[in-house]
Amino acid sequence: MKLTQKQAQLKHKFGAKLRVYKINKKEFGIVYIGVKKGHFEEFYNKKSTFIYYVIEGTGAFYLNGKKIPVKATNLIVIPPMTKIYYLGKMKMTLTTIPAWNAKNEVHVRFIKESVK
Repeated sequence: MKLTQKQAQLKHKFGAKLRVYKINKKEFGIVYIGVKKGHFEEFYNKKSTFIYYVIEGTGAFYLNGKKIPVKATNLIVIPPMTKIYYLGKMKMTLTTIPAWNAKNEVHVRFIKESVK
């Protein structure tokens, strides 16, 4: 199966520009993410592991409040029930295992853009 950028669903979510590739699989999901400043919502997922690969840029992930600096070529593996938000200018891919489902995502709080 080949999917192009034009086939991906474009979404904007709390500062992140997402291209969601619909692959109709329950086992995993794939998203391209571009952020200019960050993703300004802290959340966690009850069931999915989130695997981010930083293609370009630098920033920091905040996992359960702990700052993890990241840069291009870093891989970040985040287990279910981990609170997540990230700041920086980055291009990334996100793989979720199992596939992301809205009913499993829990909003924790909004993050102010001035937070670093």
